[in-house]
Amino acid sequence: MLRALRPGPVSFHRPLALLVAGSLFLENLDGTVLQTAAPAVARDFGLAPAGVSPAIIAYLLAVAVAIPGAGWAADRFGTRRTFLCSVTGFTAASLACALAPDLLWLCVFRAAQGVAGALMIPVGRIAVLRTVRAADLLAAMAYLTWPSLLAPVIAPFLGGVITDALGWRWIFVLNVPLGIALAVGGALLVPRGGQSARTPLDRWGYLFTAGAVVCLTGGVEAVRGGRPWVVGALVGAALLLGAAAARGMSRRAHPLFDPAVLRIRTFRAGNVSGSVYRLVITGAPFLLVLLFQAGFGWSAAAAGAMVTAVFAGNLGVKPLTTPIIRRLGFRRTLLWSIAAGAVLLAAFAGVDAATPAPVIAALLVVSGAVRSLGFSAYNTVMFADVPEGLLGSANGLSATLQQMGTALGIAAAAVAAWLGATIAGPGDVELGYRLAFLPFATLLVLPFLGALRLPADAGAHAARR
Repeated sequence: MLRALRPGPVSFHRPLALLVAGSLFLENLDGTVLQTAAPAVARDFGLAPAGVSPAIIAYLLAVAVAIPGAGWAADRFGTRRTFLCSVTGFTAASLACALAPDLLWLCVFRAAQGVAGALMIPVGRIAVLRTVRAADLLAAMAYLTWPSLLAPVIAPFLGGVITDALGWRWIFVLNVPLGIALAVGGALLVPRGGQSARTPLDRWGYLFTAGAVVCLTGGVEAVRGGRPWVVGALVGAALLLGAAAARGMSRRAHPLFDPAVLRIRTFRAGNVSGSVYRLVITGAPFLLVLLFQAGFGWSAAAAGAMVTAVFAGNLGVKPLTTPIIRRLGFRRTLLWSIAAGAVLLAAFAGVDAATPAPVIAALLVVSGAVRSLGFSAYNTVMFADVPEGLLGSANGLSATLQQMGTALGIAAAAVAAWLGATIAGPGDVELGYRLAFLPFATLLVLPFLGALRLPADAGAHAARR
């Protein structure tokens, strides 16, 4: 049973975990909620729907780029002050987005919103992890897993409903009272202190890491442009910048991330092959919305409502997630969840407009249950063997890789849709979206091989009662 924080070596602070989960939910939600509203935004600004994509990408990239500096900010200014500033900045930027006069200013305000949101991710999580003992890590991470499961699923439906009923600007207006509530909760619940020695920011490590994230995301996005040299140049630049960042951080006294965390096998599996898993899982709801709307001709609200069946599966299996992981272990849980997830994604290549809605809903419910298991296992095993001295580096690096996986997931889903449409031809739009699920499901081979290399008892102490 989860218990509130008491003096002595006891469990984590449940109200604090719920507060952090709420802030993570708000940040994750804003990463995808604008997608359904893109046509309405385009009409207001006199653009084609595809022309709104910079506003979506600006947010995701800003989050990914800003996350590496969040750990330094928390050490420099303290977790409480940094968390409160990030929530306040996110709320103010949301209001500015609602008032944006054109696409350029919307992109600027979305980027500001992303930077503020980036601070909420690792700073909030580190506040929870500092109160947790190893035996309660699995239970604590269950609280911090649901935002990444729920937000991308309900965002398309929520965005469509708000846009139809109130207008797209209200998507951002509604963030304001939620942000105020989080700020009040943070002032009451986030512990004071937590400020570490004021080490200097690894500027070169930060710049190289940020450049690698931007170039890699841009490279994936450029695939649809049909210019292989652009893709190659951007991906090559990302690899060079990433290598330069890793080499420099291994030599500096105060690196952005301590490279030692990547020598921990469970952390490496949870963040390298695990990033590919998150890429596929977070991009799948976007691909489903495209299939239902553009392929089957459903309304945005109907498509979003169907995708919420994924969360029904997430929610339904949640009470069983911890017992399953404790019984099977992390390795077997990952292997089964990845394999099942690949099969379920590939199954949508055989789903068409004539498929009964209950059958589609059943597939989505099972898919949601499977992805909940995989997310919970990855999010826990990656911290299972990290010593306290490396917790800050591990937390910041994992948050960066997870957010990069989310950004790449949207881009990869768009590439898969483009590839499916190319194979099917312009005469069969529905088939193109159905075929898109096959290359997307194939990507799960990579995390499967990564999980296969884990020892059978990987992270076993974190799965014990």
